[in-house]
Amino acid sequence: MPITNSDILRRLRYVFDYNDPTMISVFGLVDYEVSQKDLNALLKKKIDPNDERCSDRKLAIFLNGLIVKLRGKKDGPHPQPEDVLTNNIILRKLKIALNLQAEDMIEILKLAGFKLGKHELSAFFRKPSNVHYRLCKDQALRNFLTGLRLKYRGAEDAEDG
Repeated sequence: MPITNSDILRRLRYVFDYNDPTMISVFGLVDYEVSQKDLNALLKKKIDPNDERCSDRKLAIFLNGLIVKLRGKKDGPHPQPEDVLTNNIILRKLKIALNLQAEDMIEILKLAGFKLGKHELSAFFRKPSNVHYRLCKDQALRNFLTGLRLKYRGAEDAEDG
């Protein structure tokens, strides 16, 4: 089953133990207003008939807000959110937000039982035109999010985001 933007948003909310006001404030850090109703719609599981799909742009806005929340605001305008997100971009934004080095990311993936070498990981962060670029598949992103959950919430807290 492919990982959806709503899945990613729910998993990140769980990893960082963010309540609704905190989630809304993360969007607000990059000057994007989200109401409680909008947030509820973004977080709904896909099986819900009232699902308002979390667009790539809305997830990019949240990830940009997460970078500001965890790293601080940079001088100048906020980065523009992407209209189309790939797993590679999502992984890069999480790497920036959490100030992770390659070794940290490999350890997080290892927590989830997913082995990835440094060269394989660096291929995710190359430009798509680079001969060594590699597409980050759902499995790698899902395992990274699972590793984050294990790192920040612990193994005994076994909710699957």
